[in-house]
Amino acid sequence: MASQSTDASPMDSSATTTATPIDDHKQNLTQIISSIQKTLGTLHQLYLTVSSYNVAAQLPLLQRMNNLVLELDNMTRLADKCNIQVPMEVLNLIDDGKNPDEFTRDMLNNCIAQNQITKGKTDSFKVCLCFANSTINS
Repeated sequence: MASQSTDASPMDSSATTTATPIDDHKQNLTQIISSIQKTLGTLHQLYLTVSSYNVAAQLPLLQRMNNLVLELDNMTRLADKCNIQVPMEVLNLIDDGKNPDEFTRDMLNNCIAQNQITKGKTDSFKVCLCFANSTINS
């Protein structure tokens, strides 16, 4: 009976380790998205507090600043757990004030164009093969 529980234990741990990286990755992304949303909300609250600032708003301003620092610290810790690679072209587009969706659209259009070129080559190769086969059979 002891050997059965030992046999079941490695199987359970391997099944857990197989599913864990994917789940951890999704959980990390979810936490990062949540942190970004909290940071944006805090920044909006700061904007509202600063735009209508008076002496009575000093304590809420300090609390919101502290919340922003804490959330940015949290975001930094979460970023260390997540490995996302962003193409340099996307960052350059963002720096230029353009929509990063342009990169996706351009890449998709390039893939479609390359696919059409490859399809044309395979179609012409098929025609050549058919012609060669018919010439050989004649």
